[in-house]
Amino acid sequence: MAKAKVYFSKEISPERVVKMYEQLGIRLPGKVAVKVHSGEKGNQNFLRPDFWKPMVEKVNGTVVECNTAYGTKFNNGVRDYTESHRQLIEYHGWNKYFDVDLMDAEGPDLVWEIPNGKILKENHLGKNIENYDSMLVLAHFKGHPMGGYGGALKQLSIGCASRAGKALIHSGGKTDSNLDAWDVHADHTVFPEAMADAASSVVKHFEGKIAFINVMKNLSVDCDCVNVAEPPCMKDIGILASLDPVAIDQACIDLIWKSEDPGRDHFVERVETRNGRHTIEAAEELGFGSRDYELIEI
Repeated sequence: MAKAKVYFSKEISPERVVKMYEQLGIRLPGKVAVKVHSGEKGNQNFLRPDFWKPMVEKVNGTVVECNTAYGTKFNNGVRDYTESHRQLIEYHGWNKYFDVDLMDAEGPDLVWEIPNGKILKENHLGKNIENYDSMLVLAHFKGHPMGGYGGALKQLSIGCASRAGKALIHSGGKTDSNLDAWDVHADHTVFPEAMADAASSVVKHFEGKIAFINVMKNLSVDCDCVNVAEPPCMKDIGILASLDPVAIDQACIDLIWKSEDPGRDHFVERVETRNGRHTIEAAEELGFGSRDYELIEI
C-alpha cells in the first residue's frame, strides 16, 4: 500500500495555505463546510479570520462551528451557549468575511452510529453538518489541556460534535450532559479512543470529499479554547496538508519530536502526560488513516 502523502512548507502565510491545498489535487464538490476553531473569548493564539480568508474563498466555503461543553468547570468560556457564542464569533470578525454556520444552534442533534467504535457507539453532531457535500478541515496545531495536542483529529471529533456530543467524548460515553461530563471525565486511554471514534464517523460521512490543513503556528501547550492560553513555547514550524487525517497529525507530532527548539520538551511533556499520541494510534486502528506517510516539502 502506498504511503499517505503529507505536504509540508516552512513558509506560513494565507497565500501559502492556498498553495498547500492546491498540492492535494482535490476539488471539494458542492457546498463546502470549512471547519475552523473560532477562538475562545480572551484567547490570544487562535488563527484569525483574515489568515484563513483566501483559503475559505478558494473553496467558496461556509465556516462551521459547534457549541462547547464547558459546564461549570470553565466559567470564563462563552462558547457553550448559542447566543454568547454567536456574539463572540461576530466580535472575532468571522462574520465580516464569511457565512458562519453554528451547526448545533438549533436541535435536535444528529446521531451517527459508530458500529466499530472502541468506546463510543454513536456520535452526536450539529445537525447542519448534513447540509454540506464536502469538508475542509483547517486546524491550528497546538497543545491541548485534555488531549495533549489538537490537530485534524480533534477538529473532526470534538470540533464537529454538538455540546452533547462533546460531553459524550469527554466522559467516555457515560453522559451527554455538559454539566456532568467533567465530573466523570474519561481517563487518558478512554478519552483519546473516544476522540478517534467520533472522528471516524465524520471521515466516513465525507469519504473522498474531505481535506486537511494543519498550521503549526503559535505553538502553545494550550488550546484555543483556553480563554488566556500559555504563550507559545516553540517557534513556528510550518504548514502541512494531506488527504489523510491520521498521517497529517502524525507528521506534526514527528516534527515536534525531532525539533531542537528549546521549548520542545515542554510541548512534548504536555502531549505525553495526556497520552496524546494514542488518539493517532486509535484512529489508525479504526482504519480511517495511516501513520505511515511520505513528507513532501514544498
